[in-house]
Amino acid sequence: MRFLTLNTITRSHLYLTLSLISVMCVLAQWPPLADLLVWNRQAIMQGQWWRIVTGNFTHTNIAHLSMNLIALWLISLIFRPAARGLWQQLLLLSLLIGIGLFWSDLYFYVGLSGILHGLFASFALGEALQGRKSSWLLVVGVCGKVIWEQCFGASEATQALIEAPVAIQAHLLGLAGGLFLGCSTRIKTYWLGSVG
Repeated sequence: MRFLTLNTITRSHLYLTLSLISVMCVLAQWPPLADLLVWNRQAIMQGQWWRIVTGNFTHTNIAHLSMNLIALWLISLIFRPAARGLWQQLLLLSLLIGIGLFWSDLYFYVGLSGILHGLFASFALGEALQGRKSSWLLVVGVCGKVIWEQCFGASEATQALIEAPVAIQAHLLGLAGGLFLGCSTRIKTYWLGSVG
């Protein structure tokens, strides 16, 4: 009997991966579970370390959840990452954002949006560094959006829709992590190519 592991998930399993992430996020909306998963600074400091990662998968409401899942699917359908690479980047960005938020003024955080900014930046930069010149416009666009938010704040319409302030700190952390992952993936590919 073969078990499904990260090693056996291939590019052809992208839809399965996206479906699993979507189900995970939907289940994380169940109130008793959501209360245990939200990124909560005080709870993490008291030893509930799993919240560093799981806070990224909970959401304020169904509109917030739907908006983020649609964005996740669109990013994945545009860039077509390997399923294993998507899992790896998702988990790395979750850790980076969850840990990085300790240097912010946030006490609570929920949502995939930080991860989404990271995935978009990573995949776009990866394409740009592989020679796809039009992808530089995507990199500049996502950087411009995050810089705009840092200077002028998030859209009031988005805040009304998700019934909470937009965590622009997570967007910045996700962008930084995504740019780092995009560069490191290219360096790894270049290094492995020159060694082999």
